Amino acid sequence: MGQRIDLVRYRLFTDGLLSLLLVESAAGSSESGRGAVRQESADRGLSSACGGGPKPVQTILDEAPESLRDLYGELYKSLTTSGDVEAEAKLHYVAFRRMVNVACVLLRPASHSLVVYLKVDPDTVVLEEGFTRSVRGKGHLGTGDLEVRIRCAADLEKAQPLLRHAYEAA
Repeated sequence: MGQRIDLVRYRLFTDGLLSLLLVESAAGSSESGRGAVRQESADRGLSSACGGGPKPVQTILDEAPESLRDLYGELYKSLTTSGDVEAEAKLHYVAFRRMVNVACVLLRPASHSLVVYLKVDPDTVVLEEGFTRSVRGKGHLGTGDLEVRIRCAADLEKAQPLLRHAYEAA
């Protein structure tokens, strides 16, 4: 089929409230035209895209400086430690999701940074120039209203509460 399949347990309460719980998730087949999964990519949850057009996220990661790849690896570990978050490579970004996206990560080798979009209400956090900003109502790749720029391990450490908040909200 080539599509993601999610097994969801649901419970309908008497007051009309619906509860959904992700039980199992299987990524689509790599034979669906997106290209084969390479071993080093599988460790990070990425598959390469084939064909022309924009540079796929896997190519950007492969060509990025080692420091940026290491930083992405740390972010990947941080987001997937719980075991119920999966990474899915899109053309321009990597989506980390449970039932919905927790975070969307764009690699920016030119600025040696990771741009992370979180589904966090920007009004609930103190925005810090150069680190966080509201992108509500602005066009951008991925989902989420809060942009976080991660340039080093210290930024990643500072972003941990925001990542946890996005995870809990998903």
